[in-house]
Formats: sequence, C-alpha cells, structure tokens
Amino acid sequence: MMTTVLYRIAFIICLTSAAFCSQAQNQPLISPVKVDSTAISLDSAEQIFLRNNLLLLAQRYNIDAQKALIIQAKLWPNPNLAYARGPIFGIHDQFSNVVNAGFFNYAENTAAISQLILLAGKRNKQIKLAEANAKLAEYQFYDLLRTLKYTLRTDFFNIYYLQQSAKVYNKEISAMQQVVTAFESQQGKGYIAEKEVVRIKAQLYSLQSEYNDLINQINDTQSELRLVMQVKNLYISPIVDTQKNAALDPAAYSLTTLVDTAFKSRTDLKIARANTQISKLNYNYQKALAVPDLTASLGYDRLGSYVQNFHSVGVSMDLPIFNRNQGNIKSAKAMIQVNQTTEKSVEASVEEQLYRALQKAYDNNKLYKNIDPKFSGDFDRLLNEVLINYQRRNIGLLDFLDFYDAYKSNILQINSIQFNRISAFEDINFYTGTNFYN
Repeated sequence: MMTTVLYRIAFIICLTSAAFCSQAQNQPLISPVKVDSTAISLDSAEQIFLRNNLLLLAQRYNIDAQKALIIQAKLWPNPNLAYARGPIFGIHDQFSNVVNAGFFNYAENTAAISQLILLAGKRNKQIKLAEANAKLAEYQFYDLLRTLKYTLRTDFFNIYYLQQSAKVYNKEISAMQQVVTAFESQQGKGYIAEKEVVRIKAQLYSLQSEYNDLINQINDTQSELRLVMQVKNLYISPIVDTQKNAALDPAAYSLTTLVDTAFKSRTDLKIARANTQISKLNYNYQKALAVPDLTASLGYDRLGSYVQNFHSVGVSMDLPIFNRNQGNIKSAKAMIQVNQTTEKSVEASVEEQLYRALQKAYDNNKLYKNIDPKFSGDFDRLLNEVLINYQRRNIGLLDFLDFYDAYKSNILQINSIQFNRISAFEDINFYTGTNFYN
C-alpha cells in the first residue's frame, strides 16, 4: 500500500515537473495592457533618445533664442527724426481779422535729426554679455543631455537585471502552481497531508506577492525610460553584453585622471564658471551705465529764429547727479561673490563625488569578482536534483521549500550585485562628464 502511494505521489510530481519546465519557458514576464515589445541595445536606445526627447529639443531652441540676442546687441541705436510745422490754423490779419490766404508763406518749419551715441563701451559690453548667455545656454543643453543620458543608461541596466530576476519568480511560481494543482487533485484521498498543501499554497502566495512588487518596479522604470526616449506603448527588453561589462575595471583610470577630466568636462561646473563670468561682465556693464550717453543732433528752423533759415548743431546728455546706478553696481558686485562661492562649492562636490564613485566601483567590483562563476550553474543543476529527491521523498517539504527560497535569494542577490557594479561605473561616467566606461 505504501509503495502504491509513493508511486502515485512520484507520478503527480513528475507531471508537475514536466508542466513546470514547459510553462517556465513560455510564461511571459508580465501580462499588462496591450503594448508592443521590443528588444533593443543601449546604442539604439540612445539614438532614439537623441532624436525624440522634447526637453533636449526645447533647450536647443533656447540656444537659438540666446544667439539671436547677440545679433540684437550688435545693432546700433536708431537715429531720431523730428519735424514740426505751424501754426496749423493759419495767421489772422490784425486789420481785416480774416485768414490771410498766403499764410503758408509765414508758417514756421522745424526739423531735427539726432543720434544716440553710447559711451563707456556699453555696446561692446552688451555684446559680450549676450555671447556669454548664449554660451551658458549651450552648457545648460549639454548638462541636460548628461543628466538624461545617465537616467536612460541606469534605467536600461536596471530593467535588464530586474527582468532577469523576474524570470526566477516565473520559474518558481510556475513550479509551485503545478504542485498545488496536483496536490489539490489528490487532497482528501489520503495521499497528501493537508498541511503540505497549505504550506505550498502559502509559499506560492508569497512568491506571487513578491513577483507583483517586482513587476511594478519594472513597469515604473519602464515608464521613466519611455519618457526619456519619448516613445509610447512600448515594452523594452534591453540587450546587454554581460561579457563586455564583466571586463570593466575601476583601476583602468586613476582618481587624478578622473578629477582632471571632470574639471574640464563637467557641464555643471562650466555653468558655474559661466555664471561667474556673466556676473563680472554685468558688473562692468552696470558701471558703464553710470556714464551718461551722448545725443548729437542737427537742426533746422525756418522763420522761428533771428534769421529766416536757422541751422544748428547740438549735443545733450543727462547729468549724473542723483542716479548714478549705484544700487545696480553694488548688486552686480555682490553677485560676483555669490557665483564665485557657488563655483568653489561645485568644484568641491566634483572631487568628493568622484572619490565616492570610484570607491563604490572598487567595492562592487571586488564583490562581483568574488562570486564563483559556476555558482549559479550549480544552483540550477541542484534545483532539478532537489525536485527529484522531493519526488522520491528523500527530503521533506521544508528542505524542498528552503532550497527554492535559497535559489531565489541567490539569483536576486547576484543580479543586484551586477547592477550595483554597472551603476557604479555609470556614476563615474556621470560625474566626469565623459564615457570612460561604455
């Protein structure tokens, strides 16, 4: 009788194993709203991002807008033309009190043309300010590009390793589901203890809950990646060359090399320097505004002066008695100190960020190198052996579930280690503003 029971149990679990192997291969990672799914490499993702991202496009337009202001700054002030004629109602004869038909001969005509002349180099200072603002807009564009590219690359690798982890859940959930189905069909016949069915169900529900959380994490990251790439209704399956990534070495570049490169390439540092330069240019411009501009004019007056046709040349300027632009000059001088201090703060951040990023790269690379390459393969092989031994009742339910849990934890941990390692190299790229590790 006992032999018959064991044979039936073995038969049930053999069917379970076969169904598990079939469904583990075919079960999709998710079953969301209908979207297109595509496998894509990192280079292709970056090309799509560069073509489609609307924030980059808006920043490009901002560069064009700032360059147009350079053209405006180079323009000279327009001359001013004035003309007057009068009286407009004619001249009344003092004897007849009638309008003199020849009043046109007695009308006064005045005309003047004047030109504003900017003094103290205001025009050149305006041009330099406009050029500096255009350069700042370019730096802002490249800093936005650096930030979005970092988000894209980090999300790309994160999705890849999360999807690898999801495959483990798929495999174990499929196996547990089939075991539960097989056990439930035999429940009440005395072949399977009810506590085993309950224990397997509890493990299944736990795996399904964890899997659901993982899928939500993948979908959130997918959403962010789609926004960066500006694509819709697309489920991205990253293609990653793990062998190429395994060859990355943090010792390939010294900290000094990384810091020197960052000081030359970091766009946020260039922005800080540009703001300092703009504040200095603005200070010089505000001092120039304290100098009044000169207006030169030519005038003509007919019948309005001591001679019939009066010609004149004149100049005019404001007297800098009350307003000498004192407040703006003081404010501009203070802004130089503000931006210089900000620049020093950014420089200090660059050094510390790179030091910490390189330290993380060494730590994660060391942890990755300590992993036995055969470890995962051994776990995969033992997974089948544990299932066979459970079928034959050589091990109990708890040992079977403990091994499955250890298998899941092992794969998740390895995927986490690999992602943290790649993420550390991406941090170095981001903090240097250069693709040292591609």
